[in-house]
Amino acid sequence: MTDPTAIHPEPPPDPSRVELAAAVWVHRDDLTYSFSRSSGPGGQSVNKLNTRAELRVAVARLRDLPEAAATRLRRLAGARLNADDQLVIVAETHRSQLGNRRACVERLADLVARALVEPVVRKRKRPSRAMKERRLAGKRERSEKKSRRRWRADGGA
Repeated sequence: MTDPTAIHPEPPPDPSRVELAAAVWVHRDDLTYSFSRSSGPGGQSVNKLNTRAELRVAVARLRDLPEAAATRLRRLAGARLNADDQLVIVAETHRSQLGNRRACVERLADLVARALVEPVVRKRKRPSRAMKERRLAGKRERSEKKSRRRWRADGGA
């Protein structure tokens, strides 16, 4: 007989899904990779290997991404968002295609995680009496400092 209080392991992850952030995922077929030659110094095998990875994914294909987060994602993406509403993420830091592919997915996941964070809305408050007094005292001091700089006809400094 099985123990009902026993902890059951989670089912294995679906290999066709790429988890990007909490509950946000993309189907592996929706990720489009292209490879080209990386920039930078080379050696004897310079300009022979296509290791620079470019990842393209349509923002609409990111599953379970709230609309507000999608709007923030588009704003965060900046120049990485093309006219077709696709994110274009480039990585050329690693010396292998696999390393650069992983770097692209990590950068996409980081961008999605940042887009999921809702900005804190500042609540407008009236300035306190002490704050008003500090502001007025500062204005008074600046006024006196500037008035001391002025030349007076009566011979005062």
